[in-house]
Amino acid sequence: MSAPEIFDRALVARRRGRAAAHVAGVAPILEAAADMLLDRLDDTTHRFTRALDIGGRGVVAPMLRARGIPFVVSMDLSPRMAALNGGLAVAGDEEWLPFAPGSFDLVVASLSLHSVNDLPGALVQIRRALAPDGLFLASLPGLGTLQGLREALIAAEAEISGGASPRVAPFPELRDMAALLQRAGLALPVADMQELPLAYRSALGLVADLRAAGEQNAIRARNPRIPPRMLFASAFARLQAETPIPTPLPLLMLTGWAPHESQSRPARPGSADIRLADALGVPEQSTGEKAGR
Repeated sequence: MSAPEIFDRALVARRRGRAAAHVAGVAPILEAAADMLLDRLDDTTHRFTRALDIGGRGVVAPMLRARGIPFVVSMDLSPRMAALNGGLAVAGDEEWLPFAPGSFDLVVASLSLHSVNDLPGALVQIRRALAPDGLFLASLPGLGTLQGLREALIAAEAEISGGASPRVAPFPELRDMAALLQRAGLALPVADMQELPLAYRSALGLVADLRAAGEQNAIRARNPRIPPRMLFASAFARLQAETPIPTPLPLLMLTGWAPHESQSRPARPGSADIRLADALGVPEQSTGEKAGR
C-alpha cells in the first residue's frame, strides 16, 4: 500500500528553489539546529570519511568538512539549494535516493525530512545507502512546532468564514520515531527531543523566516483559493498579543546505525546466568501467583 500524499512535493521543490537566494537570512537558526544534531558525533570514536548531507541548505556540509570528513555530498530537492553546499551536490528526492547501497558511512538530515510523504520508506533507503556500521543522524521539527501560528490562523479563519483549512503542516510525535528507525532496519535506535528557543518581535518576521527557509504551506489539502482579505491581519494581531512572540522549535533527534557484527545485541531469552529475583533480593513467584501467598 502506497503512503498517503500529504505534501505536494513538486511545490516543496519549487519553494526551496526560490528560497535558495534568501536562505542565508535564516542561517543562524539552521546552524544552531545543526550544531545540536552534530554534537552527537562527539559521543563516538568512529572516524567518518564519506558523508551525505540531506537538505542541509548550505549549512551542514561545511560543518561536516570542518570536522575533518574529507568527502561530503549534499542532496536537495532543489538543484539551487543543493549547490549552496560549496562542494559536491546532487539534486534528488529523499523518497528516491540516487545512491548505491553502502555509499556512505554517515548520513545527516538536519530539518529536512518533515515534508516527506513516505518517511518509513525514506528511512529504509537511507539505511541502504549506509555502509555497515554507518551512522544516521536526523532532526525533525516535532509536534508543537508553530503551534501559536496554527492556533491564531484557525481562530481567525473560523471567526471570519466559519471554518478553517490546514495552513500549517502536521508534525510528527517523538513516541513514533524510535519504532520507525527500528522498522527501517537501523540498529541501536535512539530518539530524543531538544528544544531550540526562538522568539520574534513580529508575526511578519516569523513568516519572512519561514519563506526564507522554503517552509511555506505545501499540504495537498490546503485551500487553493485566495484567503479572506482580513485573515492574516486578524491572525497576526492574535499572535502578537504577547511580544516577543515565543516560537520554540522542538527538535526530534534521531540516531541509528547500519547493522554490523561488532555492535552489541540483546541477550537471547533464557541465557541469563542469574535469576532476577536473586538480583533483587526478593522471593521468586510463579506467573499468576499473588504477592503474600
